[in-house]
Amino acid sequence: MRDHGGNLDEAQARWGQGDWVDLSTGINRQPYPVPRLSPGAWTSLPTASATAALMEAAATAFGTAAPGLAMAGAQAAIQMIPLLDRPGLARVLAPTYNEHAACLRQAGWHVEEVARLEELSGADLAVVVNPNNPDGRTCRKESLLSLSVGRLVVDESFADSVPAESLVAKASDRLLVMRSFGKFWGLAGLRLGFVYGGADVIRRMSALAGPWPVSGPALEIGRMALADRDWRDKTVRRLSGEAERLDRLAASAGWIQAGGTLLFRLYNTPNAQQAQGALACHHIWTRRFPYSGTWLRLGLPGNEGEWQRVTAALGTPGAVDAHLP
Repeated sequence: MRDHGGNLDEAQARWGQGDWVDLSTGINRQPYPVPRLSPGAWTSLPTASATAALMEAAATAFGTAAPGLAMAGAQAAIQMIPLLDRPGLARVLAPTYNEHAACLRQAGWHVEEVARLEELSGADLAVVVNPNNPDGRTCRKESLLSLSVGRLVVDESFADSVPAESLVAKASDRLLVMRSFGKFWGLAGLRLGFVYGGADVIRRMSALAGPWPVSGPALEIGRMALADRDWRDKTVRRLSGEAERLDRLAASAGWIQAGGTLLFRLYNTPNAQQAQGALACHHIWTRRFPYSGTWLRLGLPGNEGEWQRVTAALGTPGAVDAHLP
């Protein structure tokens, strides 16, 4: 099932329009302040020099000299990677972001979802989301590099706050590494992401992507944001404190932490569907998963007003249960 967070239309259809706090994604709700753009970013076709400037900023921010390609979000890479090789056996470390398996199946791959890292061995193509969505699980770099697979795809969409976990500096034709821009920088609507690999595979992906895979505004905003080290460091510190704050609120409602990253937290609840509905009555939207009756994932509120609304909805121990239908 290709369900996703950000499906606020569904919440509004059931619980009504109004001022919603959408915590159903792992997108930073205090986004990078969009700078004033040059007129040409809007009126001219994206240039090779603008693309090169973005890629230079990205290489510095991510700490890699590997060949890379900017794309319209990491999702574009997820959809393209299954087309690089003749379909065979793909294994995905699960549970995880469901688009990886879905796109592989759509391209004709036989997909097996496995629960342990070592079970990926022997696959023609293996996928690991690291840190993982939705539970924040991380895999040691040495363990990933030692896997016996044809091609390894590592999705690092949530790695910006844990750069030491990244394999992007090791990217090669055998190891493809994806990075997201919209999540940590909070500008998901910009549709910007990156994939890194060897020169040959990046050349092939560039040919598939076409001449202008990223818009002019995305090139310019991305370049400035990725170069802003001060904003990034301050954001990591803020998110660290706020993740602990949300954990305390969840504990007061009797929920048990099941994992997470600095952009989202995952909790075990007595009943995820009922807990999601209880918060939706307060126009707070969260993410539950079709394969778990207890997991509920929440992004971090974006300002003090949102924090107050979440605090009021969760309340004291048992408050969520008290609102259940």
